[in-house]
Amino acid sequence: MRVRRGAGVATAVALSLLLGACSGSDAPEDEPPASGGTSDVPTDGPSPTTSDTPVVPVADPAHAVDPPGEREGRLWSADVLVQWDKPLDDALVKKIDKLKGVAHTERIGLGQVSLENRVLTVAAVDPGAYRHFARSDVADFQEGWDRVAGGEMSTTKAVSKRLADKGGSITLGTDDDAPTLHVGALTPQLPTVDMVVNTAWAGDIGMATDNGLLISTDDRTPASIRKPLERLVGKGASVQMLDVASRLGLDPDARLTAIPTGSTLGTLVGTYSYRVAGGQVQPDPAWVAANIRTEAVPILGSVTCHKDLFPQLRAALLEVQQQGLADKIHVGEYAGCYYPRFIANTTSLSNHAFGLALDLNVPGNQRGTVGEMDRSVVAIFKHWGFAWGGDWRWTDPMHFELAEVKRVG
Repeated sequence: MRVRRGAGVATAVALSLLLGACSGSDAPEDEPPASGGTSDVPTDGPSPTTSDTPVVPVADPAHAVDPPGEREGRLWSADVLVQWDKPLDDALVKKIDKLKGVAHTERIGLGQVSLENRVLTVAAVDPGAYRHFARSDVADFQEGWDRVAGGEMSTTKAVSKRLADKGGSITLGTDDDAPTLHVGALTPQLPTVDMVVNTAWAGDIGMATDNGLLISTDDRTPASIRKPLERLVGKGASVQMLDVASRLGLDPDARLTAIPTGSTLGTLVGTYSYRVAGGQVQPDPAWVAANIRTEAVPILGSVTCHKDLFPQLRAALLEVQQQGLADKIHVGEYAGCYYPRFIANTTSLSNHAFGLALDLNVPGNQRGTVGEMDRSVVAIFKHWGFAWGGDWRWTDPMHFELAEVKRVG
């Protein structure tokens, strides 16, 4: 146990602000995205600035970092987020710090995890420094930052409601060794960030600790530094204006980057760069050429998917055929595999954007239902390393996605 200063508010529910698209909206496809309204810090306990000292347990000593202590110093506006696919170069950061219009910077780690067909962004941070980019009531929510330092996760109410298990934990990925973190605080997140953990978790999640840079332009318009910043960081980096992302969910003028974590997605996808035009995802043509193929498979015929999906997809469909279950897959109701898109009503990438998921028997297997998918077919796909959307809390029984790479033959 550690005794620290903090807000005397209920664990994990002290703040709840749904930022909708600003935090990667988590509303199911048939529900409207959250409105972006605010709710005040609860008044049934001392405010974050009182001297009360509630006991805050260290949830995971193996993944704890030094507690941040009470906040000191001014807050900074979160104006620009830069993401690379490799750790930052010290010399480059010094040049960015000297760029006209840059008032303050903070290094963070950024990675993407796929959870129930949604690609969500995780930030690995130093809680004491990162909090200075949050709005004031979140920055001063001492218990929340203590819990992040103690090995727990901070996320939005919407993400937690959708993904946390009955014990209040979320597993970051589908791999057998994917880490599970307890949700210690429900708070609004910065635009484009869905979850915050401390840097001790980065290795387990499979992400870097310093491949991202938060920039404050203070009283200057963030767009005023865009061009000189892009010239400085080069074409390999994603530069997002967060004032735009707070309204639209992303910066449509940015070259966006996803770096999926885990031994399955991380190995197969690598760095996925894309732009958005007219609401459509436009992947880097070089990534598409290197990874996407159109090939023939049993039952379905010609399909377009990630090249590394085919061995397991063929094996699963061949076994379905050999078991006399081919008629349980309705060829005319197949809805595709590779489809670069967001989840409906969100700015979260779908696993279909990587060509690592497919939808079968669509009409009878709509979201939120138990579906009509033959369970023997489901069992065969699971045997060959696919996760089934019918097992999710918000079910998607038409959906199968690659969760484990298996040796075939």
